[in-house]
Amino acid sequence: MKKLSDNVYSLNRLPKESKFSFISVTLVRMGGATALPQFMLGATLGHNMTFWEAMLATCLGSLILEFVCLGIGFAGMKEGLSTSLLSRWCGFGQVGSAIVGIVIAISSIGWFGVQNSILAEGILHALGDKINFIWIAAFSGILLTFLVASGFKALAWTAKIAVPLFFIVIFYIFLSLIFNDDIVIQNHSKVSPLSITQAATVVAGGFMVAALTTPDISRYCKNKSHLFWMITLCIIVGEFFINGISILIAQALNTADIVDIMTINAGIIGLVSVILSVIKVNDINLYTSSLGLANSLEILTGKKWDYFKLTIYIGLTGTALSMMGILNHFVDFLSMMGVIFPPIAGVMLVDYYILKTSRKLLDKTREQGLLPDNSSTPIIGWTAIIACILGTIVGVVLKFGIPSLNSIFVAAIAYCILMKIQDYNIKQKTT
Repeated sequence: MKKLSDNVYSLNRLPKESKFSFISVTLVRMGGATALPQFMLGATLGHNMTFWEAMLATCLGSLILEFVCLGIGFAGMKEGLSTSLLSRWCGFGQVGSAIVGIVIAISSIGWFGVQNSILAEGILHALGDKINFIWIAAFSGILLTFLVASGFKALAWTAKIAVPLFFIVIFYIFLSLIFNDDIVIQNHSKVSPLSITQAATVVAGGFMVAALTTPDISRYCKNKSHLFWMITLCIIVGEFFINGISILIAQALNTADIVDIMTINAGIIGLVSVILSVIKVNDINLYTSSLGLANSLEILTGKKWDYFKLTIYIGLTGTALSMMGILNHFVDFLSMMGVIFPPIAGVMLVDYYILKTSRKLLDKTREQGLLPDNSSTPIIGWTAIIACILGTIVGVVLKFGIPSLNSIFVAAIAYCILMKIQDYNIKQKTT
Protein backbone atom coordinates (compact mmCIF):
# COMPACT_ATOMS: atom_id res chain seq x y z
CA MET A 1 0.00 0.00 0.00
CA LYS A 2 1.33 3.44 -0.96
CA LYS A 3 2.48 5.59 1.95
CA LEU A 4 2.83 9.33 2.42
CA SER A 5 6.59 8.95 2.72
CA ASP A 6 7.00 7.34 -0.69
CA ASN A 7 9.76 9.02 -2.68
CA VAL A 8 8.03 8.54 -6.06
CA TYR A 9 7.34 12.23 -6.69
CA SER A 10 10.37 13.76 -4.95
CA LEU A 11 11.71 15.18 -8.23
CA ASN A 12 8.44 16.14 -9.96
CA ARG A 13 4.91 17.36 -9.28
CA LEU A 14 2.54 15.30 -7.17
CA PRO A 15 -0.53 14.38 -9.26
CA LYS A 16 -3.94 15.32 -7.86
CA GLU A 17 -4.98 11.68 -7.71
CA SER A 18 -2.08 11.01 -5.32
CA LYS A 19 -3.45 13.33 -2.61
CA PHE A 20 -4.30 11.82 0.78
CA SER A 21 -7.12 12.25 3.28
CA PHE A 22 -7.02 14.93 5.97
CA ILE A 23 -6.58 12.32 8.73
CA SER A 24 -3.67 10.58 6.99
CA VAL A 25 -1.72 13.79 6.34
CA THR A 26 -2.40 15.19 9.82
CA LEU A 27 -1.26 12.01 11.59
CA VAL A 28 2.04 12.04 9.70
CA ARG A 29 2.60 15.70 10.55
CA MET A 30 1.49 15.15 14.15
CA GLY A 31 4.13 12.45 14.61
CA GLY A 32 6.86 14.96 13.87
CA ALA A 33 5.30 17.67 16.04
CA THR A 34 4.97 15.55 19.18
CA ALA A 35 8.28 13.70 19.24
CA LEU A 36 11.00 13.61 21.90
CA PRO A 37 12.64 16.90 20.74
CA GLN A 38 9.38 18.77 21.48
CA PHE A 39 9.34 17.41 25.02
CA MET A 40 13.01 18.40 25.43
CA LEU A 41 12.18 21.93 24.30
CA GLY A 42 9.36 22.28 26.83
CA ALA A 43 11.54 20.91 29.62
CA THR A 44 14.26 23.44 28.75
CA LEU A 45 11.76 26.32 28.92
CA GLY A 46 10.22 25.04 32.14
CA HIS A 47 13.57 24.74 33.88
CA ASN A 48 14.78 28.21 32.85
CA MET A 49 11.63 30.33 33.03
CA THR A 50 8.45 30.77 35.03
CA PHE A 51 5.40 28.91 33.71
CA TRP A 52 3.70 31.98 32.25
CA GLU A 53 6.93 33.28 30.72
CA ALA A 54 7.41 29.91 29.05
CA MET A 55 3.84 29.84 27.75
CA LEU A 56 4.09 33.41 26.41
CA ALA A 57 7.30 32.47 24.59
CA THR A 58 5.55 29.38 23.25
CA CYS A 59 2.68 31.53 21.96
CA LEU A 60 5.01 34.00 20.21
CA GLY A 61 7.15 31.26 18.69
CA SER A 62 4.06 29.38 17.55
CA LEU A 63 2.70 32.46 15.74
CA ILE A 64 5.95 32.63 13.75
CA LEU A 65 5.69 28.92 12.93
CA GLU A 66 2.02 29.24 11.92
CA PHE A 67 2.87 32.09 9.54
CA VAL A 68 5.75 30.21 7.89
CA CYS A 69 3.92 26.87 7.74
CA LEU A 70 0.77 28.32 6.17
CA GLY A 71 2.62 30.47 3.63
CA ILE A 72 5.09 27.84 2.48
CA GLY A 73 2.58 25.02 2.93
CA PHE A 74 -0.05 26.58 0.68
CA ALA A 75 2.49 27.06 -2.11
CA GLY A 76 3.54 23.43 -1.78
CA MET A 77 -0.06 22.21 -1.81
CA LYS A 78 -1.00 24.31 -4.84
CA GLU A 79 2.07 23.41 -6.89
CA GLY A 80 2.40 19.80 -5.67
CA LEU A 81 6.11 20.41 -5.05
CA SER A 82 8.51 19.52 -2.25
CA THR A 83 10.49 22.29 -0.53
CA SER A 84 13.62 21.53 -2.53
CA LEU A 85 11.84 21.85 -5.89
CA LEU A 86 9.72 24.80 -4.79
CA SER A 87 12.79 26.78 -3.72
CA ARG A 88 14.26 26.32 -7.22
CA TRP A 89 11.45 28.48 -8.67
CA CYS A 90 11.20 30.78 -5.64
CA GLY A 91 14.41 32.71 -6.07
CA PHE A 92 17.17 30.20 -5.30
CA GLY A 93 17.70 28.59 -8.72
CA GLN A 94 19.11 25.12 -9.36
CA VAL A 95 22.31 25.31 -7.31
CA GLY A 96 20.66 27.56 -4.73
CA SER A 97 17.98 24.94 -4.05
CA ALA A 98 20.75 22.36 -3.59
CA ILE A 99 22.41 24.65 -1.04
CA VAL A 100 19.08 24.93 0.81
CA GLY A 101 18.94 21.12 0.87
CA ILE A 102 22.46 20.94 2.31
CA VAL A 103 21.61 23.45 5.05
CA ILE A 104 18.54 21.39 6.01
CA ALA A 105 20.61 18.19 5.99
CA ILE A 106 23.28 19.77 8.22
CA SER A 107 20.59 20.67 10.77
CA SER A 108 19.58 16.98 10.83
CA ILE A 109 23.20 16.09 11.59
CA GLY A 110 23.06 18.47 14.54
CA TRP A 111 19.85 16.86 15.75
CA PHE A 112 21.51 13.44 15.41
CA GLY A 113 24.26 14.65 17.75
CA VAL A 114 21.75 15.98 20.28
CA GLN A 115 19.68 12.79 20.24
CA ASN A 116 22.73 10.52 20.40
CA SER A 117 23.87 12.41 23.51
CA ILE A 118 20.53 11.60 25.16
CA LEU A 119 20.85 7.95 24.12
CA ALA A 120 24.35 7.82 25.61
CA GLU A 121 23.12 9.39 28.85
CA GLY A 122 20.32 6.82 29.02
CA ILE A 123 22.77 3.94 28.59
CA LEU A 124 25.14 5.57 31.10
CA HIS A 125 22.28 5.78 33.61
CA ALA A 126 21.39 2.11 33.06
CA LEU A 127 25.02 1.10 33.67
CA GLY A 128 25.23 3.11 36.87
CA ASP A 129 27.64 5.74 35.51
CA LYS A 130 30.46 3.20 35.37
CA ILE A 131 31.65 4.06 31.85
CA ASN A 132 32.85 7.35 30.40
CA PHE A 133 30.14 9.29 28.51
CA ILE A 134 32.37 9.90 25.48
CA TRP A 135 32.97 6.17 24.93
CA ILE A 136 29.25 5.38 25.18
CA ALA A 137 28.36 8.25 22.80
CA ALA A 138 30.91 6.93 20.30
CA PHE A 139 29.60 3.37 20.56
CA SER A 140 25.89 4.26 20.30
CA GLY A 141 26.40 6.71 17.42
CA ILE A 142 28.59 4.39 15.36
CA LEU A 143 26.33 1.38 15.98
CA LEU A 144 23.14 3.20 14.94
CA THR A 145 24.89 4.72 11.93
CA PHE A 146 25.92 1.34 10.55
CA LEU A 147 22.50 -0.18 11.29
CA VAL A 148 20.72 2.59 9.36
CA ALA A 149 23.29 2.58 6.53
CA SER A 150 22.93 -1.16 6.06
CA GLY A 151 19.13 -0.88 5.96
CA PHE A 152 18.60 -2.83 9.17
CA LYS A 153 14.88 -3.56 8.89
CA ALA A 154 14.39 -4.22 12.60
CA LEU A 155 14.71 -0.48 13.24
CA ALA A 156 11.26 0.01 11.69
CA TRP A 157 9.50 -1.54 14.68
CA THR A 158 10.91 1.07 17.07
CA ALA A 159 8.52 3.74 15.77
CA LYS A 160 5.50 1.50 16.38
CA ILE A 161 6.57 0.96 19.99
CA ALA A 162 8.40 4.21 20.81
CA VAL A 163 5.62 6.73 20.05
CA PRO A 164 2.77 5.19 22.11
CA LEU A 165 5.15 4.15 24.91
CA PHE A 166 6.62 7.65 25.12
CA PHE A 167 3.17 9.23 25.45
CA ILE A 168 2.06 6.70 28.04
CA VAL A 169 5.14 7.44 30.16
CA ILE A 170 4.70 11.23 29.84
CA PHE A 171 1.05 11.11 30.92
CA TYR A 172 1.87 8.67 33.71
CA ILE A 173 4.50 11.05 35.11
CA PHE A 174 2.19 14.04 34.69
CA LEU A 175 -0.74 12.39 36.45
CA SER A 176 1.53 11.05 39.21
CA LEU A 177 2.81 14.53 39.92
CA ILE A 178 -0.72 15.97 39.97
CA PHE A 179 -1.98 13.40 42.45
CA ASN A 180 1.11 13.93 44.60
CA ASP A 181 0.54 17.70 44.53
CA ASP A 182 4.04 18.23 43.15
CA ILE A 183 3.07 20.53 40.28
CA VAL A 184 4.03 24.07 41.18
CA ILE A 185 3.33 26.93 38.73
CA GLN A 186 6.22 29.30 39.30
CA ASN A 187 4.92 32.83 38.91
CA HIS A 188 7.34 34.46 41.30
CA SER A 189 10.09 36.67 40.08
CA LYS A 190 13.47 35.04 39.50
CA VAL A 191 16.61 35.51 37.45
CA SER A 192 15.90 33.79 34.14
CA PRO A 193 18.68 32.61 31.81
CA LEU A 194 16.21 32.99 28.92
CA SER A 195 14.37 36.19 28.01
CA ILE A 196 10.93 36.05 26.38
CA THR A 197 12.33 37.00 22.98
CA GLN A 198 15.19 34.50 23.20
CA ALA A 199 12.79 31.76 24.27
CA ALA A 200 10.39 32.60 21.43
CA THR A 201 13.25 32.11 18.98
CA VAL A 202 14.15 28.82 20.68
CA VAL A 203 10.53 27.68 20.25
CA ALA A 204 10.53 28.72 16.60
CA GLY A 205 13.94 27.17 16.06
CA GLY A 206 12.86 23.85 17.54
CA PHE A 207 10.33 23.31 14.74
CA MET A 208 11.62 25.69 12.05
CA VAL A 209 13.18 23.00 9.86
CA ALA A 210 9.86 21.16 9.86
CA ALA A 211 8.10 24.47 9.10
CA LEU A 212 10.37 25.16 6.13
CA THR A 213 9.85 21.63 4.81
CA THR A 214 6.04 21.83 5.21
CA PRO A 215 5.56 21.46 1.40
CA ASP A 216 6.98 17.92 1.67
CA ILE A 217 3.79 17.05 3.57
CA SER A 218 1.33 19.76 2.52
CA ARG A 219 1.54 18.80 -1.17
CA TYR A 220 -0.54 15.77 -0.17
CA CYS A 221 -3.37 17.99 1.20
CA LYS A 222 -6.51 18.16 -0.93
CA ASN A 223 -7.57 21.73 -0.17
CA LYS A 224 -6.86 24.90 1.84
CA SER A 225 -9.13 23.85 4.69
CA HIS A 226 -7.23 20.58 5.15
CA LEU A 227 -3.94 22.49 5.07
CA PHE A 228 -5.03 25.07 7.66
CA TRP A 229 -6.35 22.57 10.18
CA MET A 230 -3.48 20.14 9.67
CA ILE A 231 -0.97 22.86 10.54
CA THR A 232 -3.03 24.51 13.29
CA LEU A 233 -3.88 21.28 15.12
CA CYS A 234 -0.26 20.12 15.01
CA ILE A 235 0.96 23.40 16.49
CA ILE A 236 -1.72 23.34 19.19
CA VAL A 237 -0.91 19.76 20.19
CA GLY A 238 2.85 20.00 19.83
CA GLU A 239 3.64 23.54 20.96
CA PHE A 240 0.94 24.08 23.59
CA PHE A 241 -0.19 20.68 24.83
CA ILE A 242 3.14 18.80 24.85
CA ASN A 243 5.10 21.94 25.73
CA GLY A 244 2.70 22.79 28.55
CA ILE A 245 2.96 19.33 30.11
CA SER A 246 6.75 19.19 29.79
CA ILE A 247 7.09 22.70 31.26
CA LEU A 248 5.07 21.68 34.33
CA ILE A 249 6.96 18.40 34.75
CA ALA A 250 10.35 20.13 34.46
CA GLN A 251 9.32 22.68 37.10
CA ALA A 252 7.94 20.06 39.46
CA LEU A 253 11.08 17.95 39.22
CA ASN A 254 13.39 20.99 38.98
CA THR A 255 15.38 19.58 36.05
CA ALA A 256 15.56 19.80 32.25
CA ASP A 257 17.44 16.49 32.00
CA ILE A 258 15.20 14.24 29.89
CA VAL A 259 16.74 11.04 31.29
CA ASP A 260 16.15 12.17 34.88
CA ILE A 261 12.58 13.22 34.11
CA MET A 262 11.70 9.90 32.49
CA THR A 263 13.41 7.68 35.06
CA ILE A 264 12.57 9.41 38.37
CA ASN A 265 8.89 8.40 38.22
CA ALA A 266 8.76 5.77 35.45
CA GLY A 267 11.91 3.79 36.20
CA ILE A 268 13.17 1.30 33.65
CA ILE A 269 10.08 1.75 31.43
CA GLY A 270 10.79 5.47 31.19
CA LEU A 271 14.41 4.77 30.31
CA VAL A 272 13.39 2.27 27.63
CA SER A 273 10.94 4.80 26.14
CA VAL A 274 13.73 7.42 25.89
CA ILE A 275 16.13 4.98 24.23
CA LEU A 276 13.54 3.75 21.71
CA SER A 277 12.41 7.32 20.96
CA VAL A 278 15.99 8.42 20.30
CA ILE A 279 16.58 5.45 17.99
CA LYS A 280 13.38 6.27 16.09
CA VAL A 281 14.22 9.98 15.72
CA ASN A 282 17.84 9.38 14.75
CA ASP A 283 16.84 6.76 12.21
CA ILE A 284 14.80 9.50 10.50
CA ASN A 285 17.57 12.11 10.93
CA LEU A 286 20.14 9.90 9.21
CA TYR A 287 17.77 8.84 6.44
CA THR A 288 16.55 12.33 5.54
CA SER A 289 19.96 14.01 5.78
CA SER A 290 21.59 11.29 3.65
CA LEU A 291 18.95 11.51 0.92
CA GLY A 292 18.94 15.31 1.01
CA LEU A 293 22.71 15.56 0.76
CA ALA A 294 22.84 12.91 -1.97
CA ASN A 295 20.37 14.88 -4.11
CA SER A 296 22.06 18.22 -3.43
CA LEU A 297 25.59 16.95 -4.07
CA GLU A 298 24.46 15.31 -7.30
CA ILE A 299 23.17 18.70 -8.50
CA LEU A 300 26.35 20.49 -7.43
CA THR A 301 28.88 17.93 -8.68
CA GLY A 302 27.01 16.07 -11.41
CA LYS A 303 28.00 12.76 -9.78
CA LYS A 304 25.91 10.14 -7.99
CA TRP A 305 26.95 9.64 -4.38
CA ASP A 306 26.92 6.27 -2.66
CA TYR A 307 24.10 6.28 -0.07
CA PHE A 308 25.89 3.84 2.29
CA LYS A 309 29.14 5.84 2.42
CA LEU A 310 27.32 9.15 2.72
CA THR A 311 25.25 7.84 5.64
CA ILE A 312 28.43 6.66 7.37
CA TYR A 313 30.09 10.07 6.96
CA ILE A 314 27.00 11.86 8.25
CA GLY A 315 26.55 9.51 11.20
CA LEU A 316 30.19 9.80 12.23
CA THR A 317 29.94 13.60 12.07
CA GLY A 318 26.82 13.60 14.26
CA THR A 319 28.51 11.16 16.65
CA ALA A 320 31.52 13.47 16.92
CA LEU A 321 29.19 16.37 17.79
CA SER A 322 27.62 14.36 20.60
CA MET A 323 31.08 13.41 21.93
CA MET A 324 32.03 17.10 21.95
CA GLY A 325 28.99 17.93 24.10
CA ILE A 326 26.43 19.42 21.70
CA LEU A 327 23.67 18.64 24.22
CA ASN A 328 25.23 21.22 26.56
CA HIS A 329 24.58 23.80 23.85
CA PHE A 330 21.00 22.72 23.08
CA VAL A 331 19.55 26.21 23.53
CA ASP A 332 22.29 27.73 21.37
CA PHE A 333 21.60 25.11 18.70
CA LEU A 334 17.88 25.90 18.64
CA SER A 335 18.58 29.64 18.62
CA MET A 336 20.81 29.15 15.59
CA MET A 337 18.04 27.20 13.83
CA GLY A 338 15.70 30.07 14.69
CA VAL A 339 17.72 32.64 12.72
CA ILE A 340 19.18 30.56 9.85
CA PHE A 341 15.98 29.04 8.46
CA PRO A 342 13.43 31.91 8.69
CA PRO A 343 15.31 33.97 6.04
CA ILE A 344 14.97 31.09 3.56
CA ALA A 345 11.23 31.06 4.19
CA GLY A 346 11.08 34.86 3.93
CA VAL A 347 12.71 34.86 0.49
CA MET A 348 10.46 32.06 -0.80
CA LEU A 349 7.30 33.78 0.49
CA VAL A 350 8.19 37.13 -1.09
CA ASP A 351 9.15 35.53 -4.38
CA TYR A 352 6.03 33.35 -4.62
CA TYR A 353 3.36 35.76 -3.35
CA ILE A 354 4.69 39.27 -4.10
CA LEU A 355 7.28 39.23 -6.89
CA LYS A 356 5.86 36.11 -8.57
CA THR A 357 9.02 35.66 -10.68
CA SER A 358 8.06 32.16 -11.84
CA ARG A 359 4.30 32.09 -11.19
CA LYS A 360 3.26 32.22 -14.85
CA LEU A 361 5.55 29.30 -15.68
CA LEU A 362 4.38 27.35 -12.64
CA ASP A 363 0.72 28.00 -13.49
CA LYS A 364 1.21 26.94 -17.12
CA THR A 365 3.14 23.75 -16.36
CA ARG A 366 0.88 22.85 -13.40
CA GLU A 367 -2.05 22.38 -15.75
CA GLN A 368 0.07 19.89 -17.71
CA GLY A 369 1.40 18.19 -14.57
CA LEU A 370 4.97 19.10 -15.56
CA LEU A 371 7.87 21.11 -14.13
CA PRO A 372 9.15 24.30 -15.77
CA ASP A 373 12.33 23.77 -17.78
CA ASN A 374 15.54 24.32 -15.80
CA SER A 375 16.50 27.03 -18.27
CA SER A 376 13.62 29.11 -16.87
CA THR A 377 15.45 29.61 -13.58
CA PRO A 378 19.00 30.86 -12.91
CA ILE A 379 21.78 28.41 -12.09
CA ILE A 380 22.12 30.09 -8.71
CA GLY A 381 19.94 32.82 -7.20
CA TRP A 382 22.62 35.06 -5.73
CA THR A 383 20.04 37.66 -4.74
CA ALA A 384 18.19 35.12 -2.60
CA ILE A 385 21.38 33.86 -0.99
CA ILE A 386 22.63 37.39 -0.20
CA ALA A 387 19.24 38.26 1.33
CA CYS A 388 19.37 35.13 3.50
CA ILE A 389 22.88 35.98 4.70
CA LEU A 390 21.77 39.53 5.60
CA GLY A 391 18.71 38.21 7.45
CA THR A 392 20.79 35.71 9.43
CA ILE A 393 23.36 38.33 10.41
CA VAL A 394 20.65 40.70 11.63
CA GLY A 395 18.96 37.86 13.54
CA VAL A 396 22.22 37.11 15.34
CA VAL A 397 23.48 40.67 15.91
CA LEU A 398 20.32 42.72 16.58
CA LYS A 399 19.29 42.42 20.22
CA PHE A 400 15.98 44.23 19.85
CA GLY A 401 12.76 42.23 19.31
CA ILE A 402 12.46 38.55 18.42
CA PRO A 403 15.51 37.29 16.45
CA SER A 404 13.43 34.89 14.30
CA LEU A 405 11.09 37.70 13.23
CA ASN A 406 13.99 40.07 12.65
CA SER A 407 15.75 37.60 10.38
CA ILE A 408 12.70 36.70 8.31
CA PHE A 409 11.60 40.33 7.78
CA VAL A 410 15.09 41.61 6.94
CA ALA A 411 15.65 38.79 4.44
CA ALA A 412 12.23 39.36 2.84
CA ILE A 413 12.69 43.13 2.55
CA ALA A 414 16.30 42.82 1.35
CA TYR A 415 15.32 40.29 -1.31
CA CYS A 416 12.46 42.48 -2.52
CA ILE A 417 14.69 45.57 -2.78
CA LEU A 418 17.59 43.71 -4.43
CA MET A 419 15.25 42.16 -7.00
CA LYS A 420 13.74 45.55 -7.83
CA ILE A 421 17.24 46.98 -8.32
CA GLN A 422 18.19 44.00 -10.47
CA ASP A 423 15.09 44.41 -12.66
CA TYR A 424 15.74 48.15 -12.99
CA ASN A 425 19.32 47.54 -14.13
CA ILE A 426 18.16 44.96 -16.69
CA LYS A 427 15.59 47.41 -18.11
CA GLN A 428 18.23 50.15 -18.28
CA LYS A 429 20.54 47.91 -20.29
CA THR A 430 17.81 46.95 -22.76
CA THR A 431 16.74 50.54 -23.44
